[in-house]
Amino acid sequence: MPVIEVRDLAKTYGDLEAVRGVSFEVVEGEVFGLLGPNGAGKTTTVEILEGLRTRDRGHVRVLGLDPANAGPKLKQQLGVQLQNVALYPRLRVHEVIGLFGSFYGLRADTDRLVELMGLHDRRNARISELSGGQAQRLSVALAIVNRPHLVFLDEPSTGMDPQARRNLWDIIEGFRADGMTVVLTTHYMEEAERLCDRVAVMDHGHIIALDTPRALVRANFEEDAIEFTSSNGVSVDALRELDAVSNATGQAGSFSIFSSDIPRTMGSLLAFARGQDVPLEGMRVRQATLEDVFLKLTGRTLRD
Repeated sequence: MPVIEVRDLAKTYGDLEAVRGVSFEVVEGEVFGLLGPNGAGKTTTVEILEGLRTRDRGHVRVLGLDPANAGPKLKQQLGVQLQNVALYPRLRVHEVIGLFGSFYGLRADTDRLVELMGLHDRRNARISELSGGQAQRLSVALAIVNRPHLVFLDEPSTGMDPQARRNLWDIIEGFRADGMTVVLTTHYMEEAERLCDRVAVMDHGHIIALDTPRALVRANFEEDAIEFTSSNGVSVDALRELDAVSNATGQAGSFSIFSSDIPRTMGSLLAFARGQDVPLEGMRVRQATLEDVFLKLTGRTLRD
């Protein structure tokens, strides 16, 4: 039995169709990513799965239960980390973890959670004294305080510095190793590529692609990419006319050119730059990424 089973899920707010016939499954022990630009419908979908919002139609089962009416029986088995959490500002870190743990019959050890999330130096700090990244780590700790079978993480690394973000990735990989199932939303494509066994890309209320990150890249790009920056107003249309180029994208002075013959395209690009007196800075060749797939499928970056 899948841990999550969704068929033809729909939700409307007035004239807005936020979710339009979404279907997918999440299997036990995987990290499943749900990606989409703002307004794609992913938050509504996740809140329906968590039992925080009712659906208009569709079949939904989470751990074999309907979240619309399962009540405490389901909530005892779920962990939920919300992007914005309001906690008692004068309570201390260990007190908040202990308080949340008291709501459940099965609970993790407070000291272990403090250590796991790298908050040992802030154990006695008040919530109001935590940095944004520390508060995020605490919210993840609260999501697993009941040792859940399934945990929802909504942009868990927001506000963290690069080292703290990578430490969190190690922790989430530990969740998977322990057999926990994770549903992850993120605005960091590198995070999705590293952590997710499969990702679903949502746009305008639909799932427009669903597969492993590697398979999505292979299905959408056979080419490698040349990347560079330029401050001279380079035309993307002009780049698409270069030799062996299948596509080109550009945003805020950063450009990517996709080519089936990198040496040929590189020669054409350099000739173009000399002829147009265009400076090319930070040029490098790379393989296509999940970010490229997302931009190709949606026409937007993940943060749009």
